[in-house]
Amino acid sequence: MVNLTIDGKKISVEENTTIMEAAAENGIPIPSLCYLKGINEIAACRVCVVELEGKNRLITSCNNVVEEGMVIYTNSPKVRRHRKTNVELILSQHDCQCVTCARSGNCSLQKIANDLNIIDVPFKQEIEKQTWNMKFPLIRDSAKCIQCMRCIQVCEKVQGLGIWDVEGTGSRTTVNVAGHKTIEEADCALCGQCITHCPVGALRERDDTEKVWEAIEAEDKIVVAQVAPAVRAAWGEELGMAKEDATVGKILDALKRMGVDYVFDTTFSADLTIMEEGTEFLKRFTAGELKDRPMFTSCCPGWIRFIKSQYPHLVKQLSTAKSPQQMFGAVMKTYFAEKLGVAPEQVYTVSVMPCVAKKGEREMELFYGEYAGHDIDAVITTRELVKMIRAAHISPDTLKDIEGDRPMQEGSGAGVIFGATGGVMEAALRSAYYLLKKENPPADAFRAVRSPGFQENEGVMEAEFSIDDIKVRTAVVSGLGNTRTLLKKIERGEVRYDFVEVMACPGGCVGGGGQPIHDGEEWAYERGKNLYHLDEDAKIRFSHENPDVQLLYQEYMEEPMSHKAHQLLHTDHLASMNR
Repeated sequence: MVNLTIDGKKISVEENTTIMEAAAENGIPIPSLCYLKGINEIAACRVCVVELEGKNRLITSCNNVVEEGMVIYTNSPKVRRHRKTNVELILSQHDCQCVTCARSGNCSLQKIANDLNIIDVPFKQEIEKQTWNMKFPLIRDSAKCIQCMRCIQVCEKVQGLGIWDVEGTGSRTTVNVAGHKTIEEADCALCGQCITHCPVGALRERDDTEKVWEAIEAEDKIVVAQVAPAVRAAWGEELGMAKEDATVGKILDALKRMGVDYVFDTTFSADLTIMEEGTEFLKRFTAGELKDRPMFTSCCPGWIRFIKSQYPHLVKQLSTAKSPQQMFGAVMKTYFAEKLGVAPEQVYTVSVMPCVAKKGEREMELFYGEYAGHDIDAVITTRELVKMIRAAHISPDTLKDIEGDRPMQEGSGAGVIFGATGGVMEAALRSAYYLLKKENPPADAFRAVRSPGFQENEGVMEAEFSIDDIKVRTAVVSGLGNTRTLLKKIERGEVRYDFVEVMACPGGCVGGGGQPIHDGEEWAYERGKNLYHLDEDAKIRFSHENPDVQLLYQEYMEEPMSHKAHQLLHTDHLASMNR
């Protein structure tokens, strides 16, 4: 233990603790802009400076460790002057039109400037402006960038992609797409982790809320919306709702109040995905197709973008099943449209997703009969959903817990856990067991693939399951940096699996790039626990027991992997690479 004094308070902390951590442990907050523990500890912003007795120059608290006998002042006149001047200099190169910024009210720079009572910037403003394709799902506003380098470090160290880099020198130092490429030319997976780790509004998703409002207003459109499992675990955070009050039923009520005609829970199409993907896995496994390489799940569009750009020779190992989002759209434009007696073009499909990559995935084309269009017409993130609720002046405490519409109302606990890392694998194994043995396993028989413990073993959970004389070797991985490490091991023959689940975002969809932002905090694990709790309480816990999915097969799809199911619920990943 190391003994020191901070702001007159004698404290004792473990050695190798940073000054910032030591202060935080003792209820003394030190502001910062660039710091991310273990990811970005470069003291680029110098907002976290403190005064060390006996030393003339101020020191940064985020990357200096405590030493015996230190006397630290975190808010001395010298510190306050330096910190205020430094933030004013940052503001002189920052677009300060906060009222039109996506991060207004949830911006670290805005908060620190307010705390320091900065009401005027005494320095000449020099705002950098770079051109950007505003139709791309990920938007970068260079005028708001504060060169904290977080996006660079998260993309490189966590996701292993290196999309962002520094360019220029001195006062002209800035951040841009690496290799002098445009964002379209880069191998961006659209995971959105750079967005959720940006302390300001320099990075955001493309806002599609107006497209949804226009569709709601259009008299010739029937607007149908789906809500992904991970959204229910997070949407209430921005509205001050307790997690037990922030139910999916209240989201459905909010959408109805906005004017959406039909509302559904994506757990229905998650169950449908399991029926298709689980059946496909058993078919490929028993046919001996997975002896050399595993089958990979295909639910995560960030992962799909990653494998197509980084490991194109492995694309053939992907499940051909579409994601739950796309399956929902395909069912809406065909089965549901026929039930309503309308043309597919009249049905406008909206997805509420925790994900930025889903905005890219919606570009997938759908051809069925005379219809040529898309499964999904618009995707909004969890953050955009909250904006729409606020725009409609809906008070959260007035929302009712309503059910989704028929005939795609039911969802299982297996569908709910899709939003957490390991959930797709666990749901698939529950139904694969049934398809093999014609009886259900204990609902929690495959909990070994769940995410707790992910801090060890490079973000990979491995498990082997025996079903009679059949052994199935599985792996679950989240985060694209971890995924690259795992794929290299598979390529070198160091590990062998039959079935692998991949989620682009650490912790799965609950930690997606479209979720509410809590600067400097990671909430994926807590949100995931919420989904597993909902699964435990669900009246149906197996995808194959979903009566509405059974009805869909009876009335329309015939059976999993049928010709019609292939036509509507599967895709050719190799063909889409060549377009």
